[in-house]
Amino acid sequence: MPMPATEIERLIREGIPGAEVTITDLAGDGDHYAARVVSPAFSGVSRIRRHQQVYAALGGRMGGELHALQLQTVAPEEIVSE
Repeated sequence: MPMPATEIERLIREGIPGAEVTITDLAGDGDHYAARVVSPAFSGVSRIRRHQQVYAALGGRMGGELHALQLQTVAPEEIVSE
């Protein structure tokens, strides 16, 4: 059964307090998502470690309830003003 976007967002927010989370359904099927996560917890942390933090927040649901998740992880100081 697919995982709702609201559940993904909730889990990430709970697992990474203070994170700003934006979820996009990439295929319209409730099974393929993109997540943009902005968090001070990512400051000075490698991209691999950032992704590990998000996966940990999801509590092992990747590959099961959550089939595909494209991640963009950003520290606040990395945001470029347009």
